[in-house]
Amino acid sequence: MAGASISSSFTVASSPSIRPSYRVWTRSRLRNFTRATLTIDSGASSGVVSGSEKVLLEVKGLKAVVKESGKELLHGVDLTVREGEVHAIMGKNGSGKSTFSKVLVGHPDYEVTGGSVIFKGEDLLEKEPEERSHAGLFMSFQSPIEIPGVSNFEFMLMALNARREKNGLKPIEPLEFYGYLGPKLAALKMDPVFLDRNVNEGFSGGEKKRNEILQLAVLEADLAILDEVDSGLDVDALQDVSSAVNGLLKPNNAVLMITHYQRLLELIQPSFVHIMEGGKIVKTGDSSLAKQLDEGGYKAISSV
Repeated sequence: MAGASISSSFTVASSPSIRPSYRVWTRSRLRNFTRATLTIDSGASSGVVSGSEKVLLEVKGLKAVVKESGKELLHGVDLTVREGEVHAIMGKNGSGKSTFSKVLVGHPDYEVTGGSVIFKGEDLLEKEPEERSHAGLFMSFQSPIEIPGVSNFEFMLMALNARREKNGLKPIEPLEFYGYLGPKLAALKMDPVFLDRNVNEGFSGGEKKRNEILQLAVLEADLAILDEVDSGLDVDALQDVSSAVNGLLKPNNAVLMITHYQRLLELIQPSFVHIMEGGKIVKTGDSSLAKQLDEGGYKAISSV
């Protein structure tokens, strides 16, 4: 399957054959991980010292336009994300939230016309989308695409090994990868049969969102950008996804969430809440800002 990519910014060039015997031998073993929790191994992370609160992402004066029309959608975004922090971005439809996240991961529909983005001390804007993924940036899209002919198992194994190779680590073999996936599947309450299904093909909205978080857990991202991860989820699915995201948080990584709803922020508590309007961040506060917004709408926030 050439030229297809999803939230990890990993390009699928071909699908190596995974022997069915691996699946038959290990599927029953995967079902035994019923009470496991998600963990992130340090091997593929940035290697920073826990508790140092170093800056992961620093955005200054970021401006961007739609490449085809030239219409400017970002008008000078400023944002600093440090290790161990959870940031939530809220705002009306069309305020620039999703555009901002797509620009960060290098979406080809947008062109940066001003400002700077430094990620882990390097110029993010100089990197191709797959290089941003290998560096530890992950984005969960609102509407993940389907990739017919490529199983979840094959996709995630290829994506993980691409990042491991970038970090000078040996590739994980299929059998080892099954064991690696077990606790991550259990934490999201996902049946191992999901591994044999093609990426997002025929998935419900909730299944797609769980699958996105599973990819996040597998790739062990340093900065996860979650674009409306709560949309399309029922109460139980939202609880499971939120619990999994909380289980992924460590002192040396961070999360940037985009949402319209207070309910997500009650489950994944943010360090900072930002309000976007007109393509820039106009107000920043703590979780009480989201509560104020939920109770009184945007009119309750004087500067918006």
